[in-house]
Amino acid sequence: MSAIATELSAAELSKGAGLPKWLAPLIIVAFAYTVIPLIGGSYLFEAILLPFLALSLAGVGLNVLTGYAGQVSLGSAAFMAVGAFAAYNFNLRVEGLPLVASIVFSGIVAAAIGIVFGLPSLRLRGFYLAVSTLAAQFFVQWALTKFSWFSNESASGVIDAPKLSIAGFEFDGAVGRYLFALTVVVILTFLAHRLVSSQTGRNFIAIRDNEIAARIIGIPVLKTKLLAFAISSFIIGVAGVIWAFAYLRTVEPAGFDLDRSFQILFIIIIGGLASIRGAFLGAALIVVFPLALSRLGGFLLGDLFDSGVLDMSQRIVLGALIILFLILEPDGLVALWDRVRRRLLLAWQSS
Repeated sequence: MSAIATELSAAELSKGAGLPKWLAPLIIVAFAYTVIPLIGGSYLFEAILLPFLALSLAGVGLNVLTGYAGQVSLGSAAFMAVGAFAAYNFNLRVEGLPLVASIVFSGIVAAAIGIVFGLPSLRLRGFYLAVSTLAAQFFVQWALTKFSWFSNESASGVIDAPKLSIAGFEFDGAVGRYLFALTVVVILTFLAHRLVSSQTGRNFIAIRDNEIAARIIGIPVLKTKLLAFAISSFIIGVAGVIWAFAYLRTVEPAGFDLDRSFQILFIIIIGGLASIRGAFLGAALIVVFPLALSRLGGFLLGDLFDSGVLDMSQRIVLGALIILFLILEPDGLVALWDRVRRRLLLAWQSS
């Protein structure tokens, strides 16, 4: 309920400022399409924006399942891998299939796998469900490594992603891949927002808050849970396509390991559960934080701050941040952001 209150407070804040709540996202999207491609350098796109967009979309998908429907999953990276490898094989083996169709079909395959591994949710909850979803992580990685057909008989298991081409227009270079990823993220985020604002989203929230009460008032609990797994896996599968095709430009099972699943889970915890905005705020922190920590550590410690120290420091600080957020601000960065905006608005109105 606290997450719902956070969203309502944001809406009330926009209303109090005399602005429609869709205006801020529209301005951000317009800025992302028009200004950033003109002023951004290759490093900005390759190292920050592309991973940010892919992880944000994965966070949106997991938030639909965990934040809104209350079903914990630790297999997000597995569904990213399914999406990436499915899109690669559709593009490779179905002659003349458009890239958009390959992406949609890959999301459907990921959704089907998500339903299969979501079946334990009909009996299990909480920690036990989270542990059961690890089966998806281990099984998918094993299957992709064991059967070389998925990687087109590549000896190393690493394959090059196909070119991003839609209707004869190729998205070449960092800017082109950024615009491609941005378009996919904007479309799916908009659809996810419409979904969680609909009756289906309210059904998700009802099951999350009290499954027994939801069943009593006539919500089909089993069907709704599987629907949440399907929709979440579809979105995460498409995020895997962006991660492999637009960001890494390679497709390999090692890029979708258990650490990636925990990374996506940390994104929605830090950003804010049951909040679409929270997925983007959490992803921004996760992407920018290692870069900032590397610069700061190099400035303070010089050569002593190598990659090993950076990795360990990152894990320690992120762990501490998660503990602090769970204790001090369970609603994450989105709640802090709304609180700051509210105070600034009150100060502006009183001046």
